[in-house]
Order: sequence, then C-alpha cells, then structure tokens
Amino acid sequence: MTKAVIAIHGGAGALTRAQLTPEKEQQFIRALSAIVEAGQQILEQGGSALDAVTEAVRLLEECPLFNAGIGSVFTSEGRHELDACVMDGNSLDAGAVAGVSHIRNPILAARLVLENSPHVLMIGEGAERFAVQQGLEPVAETLFSTEERYQQLLRARESQQTLLDHDGAEPIDADTKFGTVGAVALDKRGNLAAATSTGGMTNKLPGRVGDSPLVGAGCYANNANVAVSCTGTGEVFIRTLAAYDIAALMEYAGLSLQQAAERVVMEKLPALGGSGGMIAIDNQGNVALPFNSEGMYRGFGFVGDAPNVGIYRDQES
Repeated sequence: MTKAVIAIHGGAGALTRAQLTPEKEQQFIRALSAIVEAGQQILEQGGSALDAVTEAVRLLEECPLFNAGIGSVFTSEGRHELDACVMDGNSLDAGAVAGVSHIRNPILAARLVLENSPHVLMIGEGAERFAVQQGLEPVAETLFSTEERYQQLLRARESQQTLLDHDGAEPIDADTKFGTVGAVALDKRGNLAAATSTGGMTNKLPGRVGDSPLVGAGCYANNANVAVSCTGTGEVFIRTLAAYDIAALMEYAGLSLQQAAERVVMEKLPALGGSGGMIAIDNQGNVALPFNSEGMYRGFGFVGDAPNVGIYRDQES
C-alpha cells in the first residue's frame, strides 16, 4: 500500500508581512491546516485521490480568504466568472468549466463534466445548464461577492489596473498575488489526481480565461509520473504548458520531481516573465511546492502525520 499524501495551495505572490497581523496569519494557517486534514481523512479511510482533491478544493472555494468560489474577485463589469479543472491520473480523464457565474462550487461542476459528459471543457451558460441538469443547485451570482473584493474592484478601476488578488491591506499585494486554489493527492492504491479552481483577476476583461481550467497548463495528473496544480501568471503558464512540462521533463528527460519543478518554476517561467508557483506529488509520494515569488499559501500532509503549512519563503515546507 502506498503512503497516501495530499498537498494544497491558496495562491502565490509577493507577501507584505509587515501588514499581516498575527491574527490574520493564523486565520490562513488554520484554514490551510483544516483543509489538509480533511483531505488526509479521506485518504486514510481509503478514499480516492480524485475524491480527496475534489473535496479539498471545494473547501477552499467555500473559504472567503481565497479567490475561488465564495470571495471571488470581480471582472471589469462587476461580475464573477469562475473556472475549475479536475484530472484523474489513473484514467487521464479530466473535466473543466470556465466562465461560470451561478455554480456555488465550480470544482463540483468540473467533476460532473469528467464523470458524466463526453467532453473535457465546458464554458458559460452551457456549463451551468449541464451542471444543473446533473443535480447542482443554481445560485445567485451575489453569493460570491464580498465587500472586500468590491472595494478592491473600485480601487482597480480608479487606477485602471488589472489586479491579481489581495490589496496591500492583505498579506499579498494586489499586483503580485495570483488568486488560484488547488490540490494534488496520491492515494493508497497509488493513484494520482489534481484539481485547480479560481475566481480570476480583479478588473479583468469579461471572457478572459487563465490557466486554471486548462489541462496541462494549470492542472495535470498522470499515474505514470506526477500530479500538478499551478498558481501564477496564467498567460505564461498557458504558453509554457507548465503543469504538463513537469511530467514531460520527468518522462522524457529522466528528471526527478524536484529537478523538474526547479527547472520549470525557477528557470522556464521567469524567462517569459512568469511568476508564481505550483504544488506537485509524484507517483512515489515525493512532494514539491516550489514558487519563484516571495511566498505561497500552501500545505501538505501524509496520512498519519500532522499537516505542514506555510505562507512565507522562510516557512520552508
């Protein structure tokens, strides 16, 4: 039996530690720890990696601290457009949704696309209709709105900027925080899975889609080598197929997980101006959580161990 493990992330960026109160930091640490523990429990009980990552990302979507689901950022038109993807490393099946505004948990809609449709990616109203037909309850778009995110939109409009997540009053600067959540896991049967979800970018153009719902860019899993979930400059992660590149470097170049992650995150992404990070677990249970920004909300835990969580670079996990 494989030593099961799960890892999660809640975004990466340049951290303004001086503006993060100990109380606020503890809110993030507690949230990350609780979600890692929830994933560990599923794996400990013999649950699949696919179930573990789906539930972990659903919980991240439910937490307004993170830019996915409840607490998602606003587009330039004051709307919410949410994206998510999930992939099964055993079958290489994947499901994704993009630009949805009335699905409480986009990751659950993505899972339904994986399991109950012949497609991989569905968008907008069509994706929402499919999800409702499959039993998900539609919700009002206002469910995702928070006052903090609305004020962030007003500031972005005033400065005519497209912001990537929190503002200076939060632990990560708006210009350098990538608002994505994700999870990767290896279960007791040796199966890998990955899931990624995002609320997008503050003040982004309507219809913009980043790497999060794209297989191989922001999300990838293959039992042959690795499961990956990314957070960062979405356009660069798309252009480099960052998640799949980890798998390719392991398969074709014979690199270890750590070597492949280092190559992509520290060399290939920055060469194109890409910033951010990723979480990855290989089929041997090795864990990598690299990021080229100042920090990344992250955590991991092997079944039976206490969660290991961190925000800043000096909190090495």
